[in-house]
Amino acid sequence: MEDATIVCLTPDTLSSYGVCGYKDAAKHAELRKKIAWYRRYYPLGARICALVHAEGGYQGMIEYIPGKYVHRPINAASYMAIHCVFVGFKKEYKDRGYGSRLIASCIQEAREAGMLGVTVVTRKGSFMAGSDIFLKAGFSVVDRAPPDFELLAYRFDTEAPDPSFRACALGGCSAFESGLFILRSPQCPYTEKNVVAIVDSARDSFGLNAQVVELEDHQAAHDAPCPFGTFCIILDGTILSYHPISKTRFENIMKTKL
Repeated sequence: MEDATIVCLTPDTLSSYGVCGYKDAAKHAELRKKIAWYRRYYPLGARICALVHAEGGYQGMIEYIPGKYVHRPINAASYMAIHCVFVGFKKEYKDRGYGSRLIASCIQEAREAGMLGVTVVTRKGSFMAGSDIFLKAGFSVVDRAPPDFELLAYRFDTEAPDPSFRACALGGCSAFESGLFILRSPQCPYTEKNVVAIVDSARDSFGLNAQVVELEDHQAAHDAPCPFGTFCIILDGTILSYHPISKTRFENIMKTKL
């Protein structure tokens, strides 16, 4: 592992490394909003750490935050919560154990902070890490939410209470029963992309005035009706997408609903 180093970024250094593929703050509103979000939550314990390879450069990252401030609809106040982890920006740097190393660094920080453990929401497919890497690291499944989300925990004390999904993530869209809604938070840079195009498409192609609901802080994310927490599209009380999607994907979904 000597060929790679974990560098914990500050709000001032985040733009030097970029996040989620966004590297130019002057060009990308996504990165500017992420930096502003990080500046707000960094003093509260949020951390974004980059894995930097000696030759390949930036090849992975992990973001985590004390559970009190997690941007997921979960009960995890005494845990450290992982928002996301990714490794292998270039395929030749995959399968080297870098993801496990990033997770281990988070576990160590949570232990030193006197927390009960570490928790993470997982799902197969895009935008979230799958459960396998966490299960190998000693996590276990402690809760589930529809359609296929799992909440995992690594507990330092087996007697400690498990984190859990909040009731709102288990099918509660009562506040969004009439109309088209797009919920988003700057915690995830991808929630900025495609939203304007989707709003325009909803109006021009389907005669719907989409309401964009800004999830401004962790309290709003705690009350989100989708386990992803920081993005969803809801039509008349039914979730159409649990994560950011393209305009084309939105239109294909809408054609099956209308």
